[in-house]
Amino acid sequence: MKDETIITAISQRDPGAMDHVINQYSRLLWPIASAVLKNAGSVQDVEECVADAFIYLWEHPDKFDPGRGSLKSLLCIVARSRAIDRYRQLSRRHTVPLEEAVLAESFGLQEELIREETRRELLAAVKALGEPGREILVRRYYYNQKPREIALALNMTVKQVDNSLYRTKRQLREVLTAL
Repeated sequence: MKDETIITAISQRDPGAMDHVINQYSRLLWPIASAVLKNAGSVQDVEECVADAFIYLWEHPDKFDPGRGSLKSLLCIVARSRAIDRYRQLSRRHTVPLEEAVLAESFGLQEELIREETRRELLAAVKALGEPGREILVRRYYYNQKPREIALALNMTVKQVDNSLYRTKRQLREVLTAL
């Protein structure tokens, strides 16, 4: 369906046209709203922003101007705007008074110590691993090498590398859980 045809149908309050738009653009709008609300909003907030974009189109089909862009771009802009508004709303709600901010900063020191201790435990657990598991794990997650690269470097098959990674991660998980 062409954008103008869809807008005409929505202007005439055709729910089938709106269903078509929702089915066609939901997967596109979701990551747009998610990117704005990352680490700030919940899944429900993202869902609400996407739904708001479709509601906006239903209530204001006259805002679509084919000379300014496609229906797709209009929906993307509306979803992003709704997500930004939601982000601002969430930010205001989570503002911390100065006294609490100072207190939280002192807790940051504790968190840093805990992170450092966790890092030490993790390093000790990795050092305790046997070869070639340790080398494969380090190559994969520290140097970001792909299993294929690791396999070539260590003269192994990709399947052997994958199996070793699986066993090593399981072993590491058991050691860290025990700590």
